[in-house]
Amino acid sequence: MQKHRHFIIHKPYGYLSQFINNQTKRKKKLLGDLDFNFPNGTMAIGRLDVKSEGLLLLTTDGKVSDFITTRGKVEKEYYVQVNGAISSFEIEKLSQGVEIGIHGKKYITKPCKVTLIDTPNFEERSKKIRDDRHGPTSWVSITLTEGKFRQVRKMTSAVGFPTLRLVRIRIGNILLNDLQSGEVIEVSKLL
Repeated sequence: MQKHRHFIIHKPYGYLSQFINNQTKRKKKLLGDLDFNFPNGTMAIGRLDVKSEGLLLLTTDGKVSDFITTRGKVEKEYYVQVNGAISSFEIEKLSQGVEIGIHGKKYITKPCKVTLIDTPNFEERSKKIRDDRHGPTSWVSITLTEGKFRQVRKMTSAVGFPTLRLVRIRIGNILLNDLQSGEVIEVSKLL
């Protein structure tokens, strides 16, 4: 029996969280374009959209993937730069749950942890984010146990503060730490 393999990567901005592009119209960067020789059967555990960056777990073990994404209620923490000076009022609303749209249906997000944070020390993104001439921005930490389609972006927009940059920094007890954008490391186990 072949041993399963597991990987931690820092997904760069502009990459799809997959190995195959199902769209023929536009050429997108894929995980397989990173400088790493992934084994056949490697899958992303969850996703980060093209504009999001940060911690992404990969595995050849479907049971591990299923546990993390659907059964385990594993915490995922994001550092989110939003447009504007967010206040404690909006932070409280986010933490209690807000109404967002998921595939055309109304959905109330589950309560989560939200805190205002100092600007993190991330490397500059490949595509420039607008600068301070366009008004203030704020950074918040959002920790969820669910992961609906573009949930964090929809949540911040629901309270009037659209997301400018989103970086996942933690899944369970696995941290992004000092992993550089595009870097991949193989680990013996996940969680």
